[in-house]
Amino acid sequence: MTIQKLFLTFFGAGLSPKAPGTVGTLASLPVGIAIIYYFGTETLFMFTLAITVIGIFEVNKYEQATGIHDHQQIVIDEAAGMWLSLMIAYSTGTAMNYPYAEILAIIFSFAAFRLFDIWKPSTIGWIDREFKGGLGVMLDDVLAGIAGGLLSALLLMGIGKLF
Repeated sequence: MTIQKLFLTFFGAGLSPKAPGTVGTLASLPVGIAIIYYFGTETLFMFTLAITVIGIFEVNKYEQATGIHDHQQIVIDEAAGMWLSLMIAYSTGTAMNYPYAEILAIIFSFAAFRLFDIWKPSTIGWIDREFKGGLGVMLDDVLAGIAGGLLSALLLMGIGKLF
């Protein structure tokens, strides 16, 4: 396996025969949690930004070489989207004053990101349909990650109002 394929499949997670997007998202979640825990949210943000920019260029190269747009095995976009969702939700969870808020933030960020990534409402779907190349592959998941993070934050704050 080439370094490019290792990167684009998030260390092989995208090679899963069933639900490679979900497997890629699940594989990226503990990495994001570890980076937040040991290095902070700011570091995960910079890492996500770097992965997103590199992903755009590497997806472009891969698509030119294979002629396939948004191949199912490419899950680096899921990693970037998951990390954005996680950052927003986890930051909100740490500000909440009720038990298990941080764990709920992790669960909600995953579920909400997958919801928006699969459903692709509004601008997320438009970008997925209209933008070609690496920008289209990465950007729809970036927006799904932001939307998932915001939905998670709203849910966490709603639960906080109940307590």
